[in-house]
Formats: sequence, C-alpha cells, structure tokens
Amino acid sequence: MDGYTGLVLEGGGMRCTFTAGVLDFFMDKGIYFPYTIGVSAGATTGISYAARQRGRARYSNIDLMKQYDYVGLKTFIKQRNIMDFNLLFNVFPKKIYPFDYQTYFNSPERFIMVTSNCLTGEAVYLEEKQDEKRVLDICVATCSLPLLCPIAYVDGIPMVDGGVCDALPIRKSEADGNSRNVIVLTRNKGYRKPVKQQKLPGFVFRKYPELRRELMLRYQRYNETIEYIEQLEADGKALVIRPIRDVVVDRIERDVDKLTSFYEEGYACAKAAFEKK
Repeated sequence: MDGYTGLVLEGGGMRCTFTAGVLDFFMDKGIYFPYTIGVSAGATTGISYAARQRGRARYSNIDLMKQYDYVGLKTFIKQRNIMDFNLLFNVFPKKIYPFDYQTYFNSPERFIMVTSNCLTGEAVYLEEKQDEKRVLDICVATCSLPLLCPIAYVDGIPMVDGGVCDALPIRKSEADGNSRNVIVLTRNKGYRKPVKQQKLPGFVFRKYPELRRELMLRYQRYNETIEYIEQLEADGKALVIRPIRDVVVDRIERDVDKLTSFYEEGYACAKAAFEKK
C-alpha cells in the first residue's frame, strides 16, 4: 500500500456494525490506510480504527446497545434525539471505553470526517489531531440526522449529518490524490434509494434553504455516486467491500443478535476480499 490509497467508509447508523467487522479484520492484519474518510456512523466507527483500538467500535455497537438500549423512539421521546448522544459522545469515550487520543493524535495517517454545513448546503471535510473537544464536536455533527437529532455546531457553525451532502465521499478521496480506493458499503450490491424529491414541510429548516435543497436531492446524488463506484469496481480501480447476505439491519437496529451477525459478516467479507488479492 502506497500513499495514494484511500479508505472510504459509508454511514448507515447501526448498519456500520458491518464496517466495525471490516475494520477489526484490518487491524488484526496490521492494515492501516494512509488516508481514511468516513461519513456519519462510518466516521465514528472509523475513528476507533484510526486510534488502533481493535474491538472498540464493536463494543459501542453491540455491547453498549445490549446494556443501555441507546437508540430508538424511547430515546427520542425523552431527549428529542433518536440516539443518546450524552452516552455515546460523553460517557462512553471518557468513562466506559476511553478513546485513545494520544494514539490517534500521533498516528501518521489522515482521518477525515464529513459533515453538512446548514448555512451553505455543502459538505465539509474536517480533520482534527490536537483538540479533544473539537474531535467530539465533529463526531456529533457527522451523526446528527436531520429531524431526528438536534443541529450540532463545529467552530460555531450549524451542521448536520455528512450523508446529506456527501454520503459516499469517493470523489473527495480521489481529489485528495488517491488513485486507488477501498470502499466499505453497508448496503447490498445493486441497492438504490428510491428516486424522488423528499417533501419537507415549510417550517423544517426554514432558516437553511440550501440545506433543504440538499435534503430534497440526496437520493438522486446517492444513486449517481453508487453508479460511479460500481463502474470503478468493474474497471478494477476500486475494491468494494459490501454485505453479501440480504441486509436485515436498519439504521436504528436494536436487535443484538442481528448486529452481532452483521459484524461477523463484515469481518468475513473483508477476509475474503483480501484473500483474493
């Protein structure tokens, strides 16, 4: 692996348990990419990989879910947030399974997290290797699902989930000089989002018209990028690791058995992909 190889991590909420399995395989084999870019849960799963904390993302997605049941309608009613962000981004990284900031800050590899700027309706690609608080601010922002989570702030700028503006940041990786990429997807091959404009009530994000526009077009942009990725794969310009079995895990999945099986599939798919190379 040279300095022109990127790792691209799709989001997908709890579907990124699959990604956790892929990344644990990489760590078991000592495989670290010089450049990693992740979106939403892909970013928060990938940051444990960037800190070389094997098993930490699995713990967050499976063991923590088993103990705290931190996602779903009950959490939304109590906190006006589909996920317990205090648990995930305060208690967990500080007390339950401390994040290794020193290893992360000292690692030579680049790690980029994608957010969406509410003011401009554009994707923002953020890196942070010095400030612990800003790392967490970015993690919160990249996971802040529109309507289901509060708007987050990074450097005083309102932001939401990176998947709104760039759900599959392969072109950003290429623009940063990576001619070869490994892309981890959390949907089956051939998956497309329904092509439609998302209808939004007039009061939703009324202050952020550019973000509204992106929300209404994100399905179309996602499908266009998936087609581009499949062409790169067919041309041998990208290695795509994706689930083989039908995906039965949804974005806010709480079934620990399903999550465990999906993690194990991610590990197996990564192993199979690299045994072919």
